[in-house]
Amino acid sequence: MDQEFGVYLKQIREEKGWSISRLAQAAEISGSQISRIENGLRGVPKPQTLRKIADALDVPYEELMSQAGYLETEAVPAAELSVPVWATAKDKRDFKKMLEDDGELMFDGIPLNQEDKQRIKDVLTGLFWEAKKMNKRKK
Repeated sequence: MDQEFGVYLKQIREEKGWSISRLAQAAEISGSQISRIENGLRGVPKPQTLRKIADALDVPYEELMSQAGYLETEAVPAAELSVPVWATAKDKRDFKKMLEDDGELMFDGIPLNQEDKQRIKDVLTGLFWEAKKMNKRKK
């Protein structure tokens, strides 16, 4: 996965005609770190680093997260994600309640737009079902 992500990152950077130095400066991370990532000498970056790279390259954060292996599937609207076979009716009800809470979602005091809310829901969907599955294994 590390090597695959590095090749992917290098391809995006080169398609934009950017040098490692330019990406490093734009993402505010070291050029040596980018070089190590691209050459498979460093593990997959943390999500915070991926956010910086995505913002610098103007590519979707979810795309980098997926390529890095953090998301098992491409971002899909929560309604289209399949419910695991082991999920109980209570699990489904809890999850639906969590997603349908119409409270104002904010980040740093700024309300999130609908696209950002959907992204959060998509990520939470995967995390919710993974956590439920892990909890069931412990019992």
